Amino acid sequence: MNIVLGATGQIGFMLANNLFKKGQPVRAVVRDEAKAYELKKIGIEVFVADYLDKEALIKAFHGGKTAFLLTPESPNPENYLDEVNLIIDNYREAIQASGINKIVGLSSMGAQHESDTGNLVASYLLEHAFSGLNIEQIFVRPAYYYSNWIGYLELIMAEGILPTFFPLEMKLPMISPIDVAEFLADVMIRETPQERIYEVCGPQDYSSLDIVRIFEKVLNKNVTLQQILPDEWESTLEQAGFTSDGAKNFMLMTKAVIDGRTKSDTPNPVRLLMNFQRFLEQTV
Repeated sequence: MNIVLGATGQIGFMLANNLFKKGQPVRAVVRDEAKAYELKKIGIEVFVADYLDKEALIKAFHGGKTAFLLTPESPNPENYLDEVNLIIDNYREAIQASGINKIVGLSSMGAQHESDTGNLVASYLLEHAFSGLNIEQIFVRPAYYYSNWIGYLELIMAEGILPTFFPLEMKLPMISPIDVAEFLADVMIRETPQERIYEVCGPQDYSSLDIVRIFEKVLNKNVTLQQILPDEWESTLEQAGFTSDGAKNFMLMTKAVIDGRTKSDTPNPVRLLMNFQRFLEQTV
């Protein structure tokens, strides 16, 4: 049985669906049953458990062989990393109590750093949480998701503006979440020995300028790129509804990206196939 956490989220939903289509047994673990309609419609087994509830997680993992783990982000965390540590401790307890013998964790490029990377510290914590356990451990570190840009689509359509926190010409590795979910499914069901860490990115790196040109091409619309400068970050995030802790972690993460701390940490990152233009065309 493949246990998939975060199964109503972007990656988790596609992963559960991919495994199901490959004929694999899947149990989708969700926090909110109301969001599980599509999973049930597909025919996937659904188990409701809050990741802060250790006993519920132990039950969710029961009978599982492989588990997909991630660090869910609370919408308004008062202390995000404290919550992450609690959740990861519960993962460890549930794994030990349930007989899971393989975990696949969704990490992030930049997870090699223990501190000063904001939200990315959660990936570091996940990668180091299961030392001493006699289980196969694989962590997949995706680059910056194309889907992060899609969050601006409404603003682009209404006002013709694409905001960016990055220097306009700075190129970054980016990736399609669709490709990530397919890669994760293959990793979960593969029985031969694998790498402990996979870094995955798309076929090419992009700058914000590259991204805005692709938006213009696909939407057939003039779009103005608008850089949000560092001294504007905090007020911008507060206006967007971030808590003080959420804003702090986002700013540290963004600074880490700009400072080059999320560059590849493995000798041969895996280049997957979907480019941003194709992803955008499929999305809109």
